[in-house]
Amino acid sequence: MKKQLQKVAKLLKLLLKHSKSKLRVKKYLIAGLGNIGAEYAETRHNIGFKILDALAGASNISFKTDRYADIAHLKVKNKELVLIKPSTYMNLSGTAINYWLQQEKSPLQNLLVVVDELALPFGAIRLKGKGSDGGHNGLKSINQVLGRQDYPRLRFGIGNDYPKGGQVNYVLGEWEDQEIIDLKPRIELSCGAIETFALAGLNTAMNEYNKK
Repeated sequence: MKKQLQKVAKLLKLLLKHSKSKLRVKKYLIAGLGNIGAEYAETRHNIGFKILDALAGASNISFKTDRYADIAHLKVKNKELVLIKPSTYMNLSGTAINYWLQQEKSPLQNLLVVVDELALPFGAIRLKGKGSDGGHNGLKSINQVLGRQDYPRLRFGIGNDYPKGGQVNYVLGEWEDQEIIDLKPRIELSCGAIETFALAGLNTAMNEYNKK
């Protein structure tokens, strides 16, 4: 009888451990990169903020200011998405992301960084599981602070229609009128990609969205 009780206790302990483990992996940290301040709100560099605003707005939730970021919690089926918009400015994005990874106890593979990408045509999105910073200061900061670059990211194409030496002005410039019109369906597509990443995993999201 004693041995049977010990076996039951051991089994319950294993089940509890497994249950806690499952609960931990249900949380995802979605970080949209950008710069705080009204002067940056409609710039190409702030597409990460814009996508997260749309994702939160679709579920009627709002962001609250917290340490290093504005933050919102979104439930998608049985997953919890922790949405953060770093308030550290783009060049120090790594500080905010590292803090919230630790605060939410989220594993690195459950981090998704949403970022603008000059090397992609306007509106194109690409998900990938790792990569260099590609000259992007936000990704550069994240790579330096985390000491690694094997984390998922969603890159949103902003195009590169600027003259030689005009990269900074282009990235920090506001969208053209036609781009504003064309942005909405591409932002909605990005929101779908984020939800698929959380619900079905990176590979499924890549296969479904990288060619759209």
